[in-house]
Amino acid sequence: MLNTAKEYFIDFFDLLYPHVCISCSQKLLKGEKIICFKCENELPETHHWNNAENALMKRFWGRVDLKAAAALFQFQKGEHVQHLLHQLKYRGRQDVGEYTGKRLGHLLRQPTSTIKDVDLIVPVPLHWKKLKKRGYNQCDPFAKSLAETLDIEWSSTALERIHENISQTKIRRFDRWSNVSEIFAVSDAEQLKNKHILLVDDVVTTGATAEACLKTILSVENTKASFAAIAVALR
Repeated sequence: MLNTAKEYFIDFFDLLYPHVCISCSQKLLKGEKIICFKCENELPETHHWNNAENALMKRFWGRVDLKAAAALFQFQKGEHVQHLLHQLKYRGRQDVGEYTGKRLGHLLRQPTSTIKDVDLIVPVPLHWKKLKKRGYNQCDPFAKSLAETLDIEWSSTALERIHENISQTKIRRFDRWSNVSEIFAVSDAEQLKNKHILLVDDVVTTGATAEACLKTILSVENTKASFAAIAVALR
């Protein structure tokens, strides 16, 4: 009886404040969360986790020594994934990070996954000024949910962004490398020492930010590194 009353209340509340798909803005049906089944089925998975020489991994060849790399989705302007990331980054929808972290986590648990034997997950950090303005790091809920699904630890304090750089979206592709050069530092080497670190980010374009972070991680004694992101932009 109590459950029935609760369901009636939820249905009544939805009439006044309908939950909508964050991609297409259509009202979510029972059983749908964050994104409707139609949009969810149209999300372009990369399947990087099943291919050791995937397109993202190849972007880092000759630049940084990675064990593995994978992005969950392909990013294209105007498509579903852009809507997801916009809600996560600018609209306070941290549940998008939780959803994508859990989804990728289940994929990385498969025996065929190229990302394996990770000891610690570390999100790409924000500068304290941007963190104060936004109120959260959009990579944190993704990292936390991924860690919980894989049953491993994560840390938002092992790395720090010591300089506030210009947003990568506002500068030319070839200027992005100098924009992120030497802006990260290790704040707690003991958290990283002798571990396989999985660095995570929301979206990858050139890979400049990820490379700078990964090199900082690998400067710590006896560390190994892999990389994962919610999405990777097509070239």
